[in-house]
Amino acid sequence: MLDEIVASTRRRIEPLLRNRINLRAEALSADSALGFGSALSVPGLQVIAEIKRRSPSAGVLASDLVPSDQAVAYVAGGAAAISVLTEPDYFSGSIADLEAVREAVDVPILRKDFVIDSAQIYESKVLGADAVLLIVAILTDDELASLHDAGQSVGLDVLVETHTEHEVERALAISPHIIGVNNRDLATFVTDLATGERLAPTVLGRALAVGESGVSSVEGARRMRVAGFDAILVGEALVRAADPATLIADLKAV
Repeated sequence: MLDEIVASTRRRIEPLLRNRINLRAEALSADSALGFGSALSVPGLQVIAEIKRRSPSAGVLASDLVPSDQAVAYVAGGAAAISVLTEPDYFSGSIADLEAVREAVDVPILRKDFVIDSAQIYESKVLGADAVLLIVAILTDDELASLHDAGQSVGLDVLVETHTEHEVERALAISPHIIGVNNRDLATFVTDLATGERLAPTVLGRALAVGESGVSSVEGARRMRVAGFDAILVGEALVRAADPATLIADLKAV
């Protein structure tokens, strides 16, 4: 599935690549990004709340989701930042979703997509994102380092996502400020918080640590806090919640 998504992304961004130079110039002249990393550094377990319509593993999550309204609810609950899925083919996301969230709230925004080229990073800054996601599993070491540099060059924070011990070591080799540990197995799509608990000690003290996927309850949030994570990224549970603001407040209070 991951290979399919990357192949789809390559086709999708072809028009973008022809405009890379202009996009970088626009990114450099765009407003300064809000501090995504700084927001996660605040004491206590911080929540990155995600705008997510569907996923390959869970199917449709919230077909009637209104990104701006959802974002406002997230901020009301105390979300430190908001993650917006912009991948259209497998997650039903869009650039319009990111733009709507940017208009609605003034907390940092993470653009969550399958970034494989610097043009996507420059576009993210132009659209108003404050951080981008780099997935170690889909990038070579050289690509990871180059894209990380590209993000920093235009003032964006970069969340480097890992899934295994080897990927954490690869991430640490580029000295990133923020490392995410995804509790979802990319081969089976099964989530297991034990993944984060196992990998956290390697990250702690070397980068801000974000636990991704699998947290849907206070107990799950508590496990990630005890493991030492600075923040958790929560999507599915929040878009399904009748009262996402209260759920965020509860997750933060562990």
